Amino acid sequence: MFESLSDRLGKIFDGLRGRGALNAADVDAAMREIRRALIEADVSLEVVRAFVEQVKERAVGAEVTRSVTPGQQVVKIVHDELVAVLGSDAVTIDLNAKAPVTLLMVGLQGSGKTTTTAKIAKRLTERNKKKVLLASLDTRRPAAMEQLRVLGEQVGVDTLPIVTSETPVQIARRAEREGRLGGYDVLILDTAGRTHIDEELMAETAEIKAIASPHEILLVVDALTGQDAINVARSFDSRLDVTGIVLTRVDGDGRGGAALSMRAATGKPIKLIGVGEKMDALEDFHPSRIADRILGMGDIVSLVEKAAEHVSAEDAQKMAKKLKKGSFDLEDLRGQLIQMKKMGGMGGLMGMLPGAGQLKKAMANSKVDEKVFDRQIAIINSMTKKERANPDLLNASRRKRVAAGAGVEVSEINKLAKQHRQMADMMKKVGKGGMGALGGMFGGKMGNMLGGMPDMSKMDPAQLEQMARQAGIDPNQLKGLPSVQTPQLAEKLPNDVGALFKSSGTGLPGLGGAPRFPGLPGLGKKK
Repeated sequence: MFESLSDRLGKIFDGLRGRGALNAADVDAAMREIRRALIEADVSLEVVRAFVEQVKERAVGAEVTRSVTPGQQVVKIVHDELVAVLGSDAVTIDLNAKAPVTLLMVGLQGSGKTTTTAKIAKRLTERNKKKVLLASLDTRRPAAMEQLRVLGEQVGVDTLPIVTSETPVQIARRAEREGRLGGYDVLILDTAGRTHIDEELMAETAEIKAIASPHEILLVVDALTGQDAINVARSFDSRLDVTGIVLTRVDGDGRGGAALSMRAATGKPIKLIGVGEKMDALEDFHPSRIADRILGMGDIVSLVEKAAEHVSAEDAQKMAKKLKKGSFDLEDLRGQLIQMKKMGGMGGLMGMLPGAGQLKKAMANSKVDEKVFDRQIAIINSMTKKERANPDLLNASRRKRVAAGAGVEVSEINKLAKQHRQMADMMKKVGKGGMGALGGMFGGKMGNMLGGMPDMSKMDPAQLEQMARQAGIDPNQLKGLPSVQTPQLAEKLPNDVGALFKSSGTGLPGLGGAPRFPGLPGLGKKK
């Protein structure tokens, strides 16, 4: 969602970083470009004005130090102000109340409110181990109640039985009684959406609020709403006193202005973001991480958390042991491909890696088909266990059989076999020689940097900065990145994965490649 804004700001900062000193005219020019970039991203004009004035005031003030260049300092100031606009700290749904804790979902029609209701129910059931009851109060939209019932079945959550003759207020009373008598921990009420700010529906929702006494009132807003998002947020907040915002379709091609505008204009935190259509595509909103993504700094912590969700510490340790022995068969490759798909595919991973924005664009421009992963998984699934463990068994007749079973040409089998052989050879070299062996496989600065590279978790920032300069990398890009401070990053991870990460000093577990450096399986070599 933030790609266009990130691209514009990246170009502005590239011009600033290349200068040894900045004068007032340079700052003014940069602020004009930042203002234009924010307006084009659909950020509200009043928010843009306040943001630019605050950045300008700090940029020309006494905060610029001699330890970094003025251009780098401006980037830091913009980052800090973005975090302030989005909300300094992540705020989650508050469940600290007498059961059943009632959540009231409100928003415009078509914003994804009903689907988001089911996603939240699934999240609370699986992550928080809560017993949840869903109730649809939408008597106006055809089949709205049936939609919630079906979604409830999909996520394994109870829904209030439908009584078509009841009004929304009567349904709210029945839901509150059922939640209390049924021993539910959380009750989620899905109200009727509206195409605009309708006074009749607002009054109805206010009456429902008085009856249900919700602990949380969550406003669901489509990230594609644009400039009008701020008016929607203020209207609902003035009538209902919204406690939090849920932003949907963040994975779409929206320009990101809604997120920046609503938090700044209402002061209400964005608590969750919808990042896909699947029922588990719901994430906590972390302002600092979103600011990192906007400024092209990546989001390593979220990437590792995703890895932790899909890779157990036991599986990661098994893979690490195999790789140290230089063993990497087709079953291992299949596991890595499946894990990468679960984590959002190549594009999703690239969006979280620092400085990988240009590589992600190059992939998009070259039209890399991520469905190749599905085909490769199908190919490996068509093999026997012996063939997966020993690819050398794949003679011509076996390859024809596998191709027929996977519905592909034999040439695809040959490509996969060649790709696996190259990866397996690399794993053997790494298993024998560690990072030094990997360094020998690259030329130029990257090879010099990797060959004999020490454990980054034991290096202080000064050493890292010196190493970055030798490799021709802007040291400012390393500052604040938890990926180069393994023990500190480990503290932010779940206990089992954090302990593994901390004790072994490895890289991201389960992403493919050697444990100390995540590989990117599935692309092969460019011909």
